[in-house]
Amino acid sequence: MRGKILKALYQSKDHISGEIISKKLGISRVSVWKHIQSLKRDGYTIDTSPKGYLLISSPDLLLPDEFTGLKQKIYYFKETSSTMEVARKLAKKGEEAIVIAEAQTHGKGRLGRKWHSGKGGIYFTIILRPKISPAYAQVVNLMAAVSVAKAIKLVFDLRAELKWPNDVLIKGKKVCGILAEMDAEVDAVNFINLGIGINANNPISLYEKDVTSLKEELGRDVSRKELLAFVLNEIERQKLLLGRKEIINEWKDLSSTLNKNVRIIMPNETVKGKAIDIDIDGALILKRKDGSLRRIIAGDCIHLR
Repeated sequence: MRGKILKALYQSKDHISGEIISKKLGISRVSVWKHIQSLKRDGYTIDTSPKGYLLISSPDLLLPDEFTGLKQKIYYFKETSSTMEVARKLAKKGEEAIVIAEAQTHGKGRLGRKWHSGKGGIYFTIILRPKISPAYAQVVNLMAAVSVAKAIKLVFDLRAELKWPNDVLIKGKKVCGILAEMDAEVDAVNFINLGIGINANNPISLYEKDVTSLKEELGRDVSRKELLAFVLNEIERQKLLLGRKEIINEWKDLSSTLNKNVRIIMPNETVKGKAIDIDIDGALILKRKDGSLRRIIAGDCIHLR
């Protein structure tokens, strides 16, 4: 209900009366007033007068009320250890939800690496239950990367490129990392937890090399909630394409890896070659020095000069 009231405030260019809101939503004017006070406590500046309520400004917080029209329930934390940890517990209970945090104390990337997750970034995990084969799960990473890159282009007119298997880059520097954890049977996926961290207004380059943030690229603070809304909507659209070649084609169009010489580091070996293609399952196809082709399902990809 609070989200619906907030939506009414956003849509109104002038004061809107409590009576109009109460009739529209089927609640009492007292209830409207209580929700307005709750919004004010969370940082929304709302002018109150005999004419009604007028939204003056809103905080750049990733509050659930900002993301209406989604089917999934949103769990919001000012700080948590890791959205992936929270999502794992929810997924095992059968939920299909989105977990959002303003900051993480133990954010992690691939292979257990630490992911700096201070305030100003965007950190969230989506619990997905796609009806796909486990062998096709790698494409969920590619789908998420495409969604983030397209949202960045739409909101900020910045071209983002994709590095296999799960990074989003701007001008060769990492701006977003993606981590997928799967629970599956031999022939069916139970759930995939898709964790995404986007460097938005956080000064990430102070902590890591070859990384950037949207603020550093644009020279100004960005609206995190606007970007997250676009990313979530794009993921919903892209989910419908799972199992089809469109996702692979869109990834290829945005790729910074294809046609480059790369080194792939895997647990038991390291291989070099030219990245020439991505197959329908999201695997990277390398052409080696001797002309042979090697299909790589997973590994750390390093672009060679």
